[in-house]
Amino acid sequence: MTGKIGPGLVGEVMVPIRGGVEAFYAHPTLPDEEIPVGTIIVVVDYSPPRTVYVARAIV
Repeated sequence: MTGKIGPGLVGEVMVPIRGGVEAFYAHPTLPDEEIPVGTIIVVVDYSPPRTVYVARAIV
């Protein structure tokens, strides 16, 4: 997580892909959830070209 995700906010996540790391816009899977910067997340869904829907990872 490099940008806070929450209701009305578009966050940003860095995703390891194709041997590198790429930035994607991120929205919470649950519409009212807030996810702060630094949280480990799981990508639940992908919407081309650069948007992902995420949830907190269980670590």
